Amino acid sequence: MNKRTFSWGALALLTALGLSTTAHAATELRVMAHSSFSLPKPMLAQFEAQHNIKLSIIKAGDAGEMLNKLILTRAQPVADVVFGIDNALVAKAAAAQVLEPYGLTLPAVAVGAMGALVAPVDYGYVNLNYDKAAVAKSGQPLPKTLDDLTQAAYRNWLVVQNPATSSTGYAFLLATVAGMGEEKAFDWWAKMRANGLKVSKGWSESYYTEFSRNGGTRPLVVSYASSPAAEVFYSKEKINESPTAGLNLKGGVFRQVEGVALVKGGAQPEAARKFIEFLRSAPVQEALQTSMWMFPVDARTPRAEVMRHAPEPVAFESLPFETVADKGGLWVSRWTQVVLK
Repeated sequence: MNKRTFSWGALALLTALGLSTTAHAATELRVMAHSSFSLPKPMLAQFEAQHNIKLSIIKAGDAGEMLNKLILTRAQPVADVVFGIDNALVAKAAAAQVLEPYGLTLPAVAVGAMGALVAPVDYGYVNLNYDKAAVAKSGQPLPKTLDDLTQAAYRNWLVVQNPATSSTGYAFLLATVAGMGEEKAFDWWAKMRANGLKVSKGWSESYYTEFSRNGGTRPLVVSYASSPAAEVFYSKEKINESPTAGLNLKGGVFRQVEGVALVKGGAQPEAARKFIEFLRSAPVQEALQTSMWMFPVDARTPRAEVMRHAPEPVAFESLPFETVADKGGLWVSRWTQVVLK
């Protein structure tokens, strides 16, 4: 009886002082991201502890698939914040009304302004990568133009991603249109189909299954300028040179800028804004280079040493947001007719 009286009295005193007998439950923040999203676990844990937030990370496939999932669930959003919308997809996301302005004053970055909906986090270059050993074994010189790839000598060489489901594939399609012009680009795609072009659903399948470097049969793959650096970083043996390299051809390089955004109707907008600031912070900008293999948008960020194996292309293709918004869907439909049907 005395113990019970003491307990209730103590509780009343704590309440009077405005204190709590239990810690506040962490806020759950649902983060939708593409399958390549990766940051060091201690860094994510520190963010959670600092802000009393519990991250629930939803891997949603390639960025193109991820955006489609956001669109399909917009009536009942399954995420509060999304990472991986890029400059090729931001127009589609805006038209679908699945994002809302993040409402933060963020420091300017050197690369990739994406409007009020998407805060840029990193950038990279979609380009052709080749397997050095496979090319040497073939006895063929490297192609010097995209048109070279339509020749019989390069039959069955290239694997690309479907632009309807893959942001990497979509970026490469946009590069061909920007670099060659629409009509010539689709003529090229038709010739490539006739020359044994392989199409995969997404980047992981094309790189880890079809690319000859990883046991496949294709010595050329649409990938990233940073991929050769990743090959060195993850090599089981210490190597000083990458077994792959980028092939930067006119019409075959697209600068891709990725960002983070609030999901319209998300349940935790304030926690989501903290996550946006976190992804643009100096520690994350440094870490993403060797976790997601992209370049940091903050030009003040030191480059990871291994990124010397990932020289940035001196030339690349780009298209205005308005053009992508107006014609991107039509180009994907036309590509599907030309290449798959």
